Amino acid sequence: MERHFRAIKHEIRVVGVDDAAFLPKSNMQVPVVGVVFRGGNRLEGVMCTQITVDGIDATQNIASMIKTSPHYGQLRVIMLDGVTFGGFNIVDVTALYEETNLPIIVVAREKPDFARIQQALSKLPQSDWRWRTIQKAGEILQVPSRRESERIYIQIVGISLADARKVIKLTSTYSSIPEPLRVAHMIASGISSIIIHRR
Repeated sequence: MERHFRAIKHEIRVVGVDDAAFLPKSNMQVPVVGVVFRGGNRLEGVMCTQITVDGIDATQNIASMIKTSPHYGQLRVIMLDGVTFGGFNIVDVTALYEETNLPIIVVAREKPDFARIQQALSKLPQSDWRWRTIQKAGEILQVPSRRESERIYIQIVGISLADARKVIKLTSTYSSIPEPLRVAHMIASGISSIIIHRR
C-alpha cells in the first residue's frame, strides 16, 4: 500500500543509505551509513550499522539502524543506493518498508545488469532467495533528476511514482544523485579509506 503525501514539503526529512567499500575476498563486517537530510540543503544527522560481506543481514540491520535513530519519528522516506550492500547482501525492500513503515526509493545511476548479477549470485549460498529478493524490488523506472536532461533509475515501494519524482527533484541539489545518498556515499568512502589503510 502506498503512502499518499498531501504535499511534498520543502523540508521533508529523508535518510539516504550507502555502504562502505571493502577488500575483495575479505570475511568481515562492512559499515553502512545513513544520512538524514531536511530537504536537499540541511544535513541533520548521521547513523551507522554493520552488515556481513555477502551475508543476509542487510535488511534487518538497516531497519534497526533507522528505527533506533533519534530521527526516526521525523523521517518520511528511505533512499537506498541500490539493493546490494556489502557485496551481495541483498536488501528486501518490501520487508524494509513493512518493518519501518517508511516508503523506499532505490536509486541507481545506471540500469542494473541483471544477467551479470544473477550469474554472480549463483556462486553464493541461498542464491535462489537472493535472486527472488532482487526481483521483489520491482520495476526499474527511468526518471529525470536535477535537470530534465539528467536521468537516473529508481525502484519504489510504498510511494507513488509522482511523489517519488518530487522527492528526488527536491533533494537533488548539486548533482543528479539526491543529497542524502551523495553525502552518505562520501562518508562511507571516508570510512572505507580508514579501514583499508589499517589493513
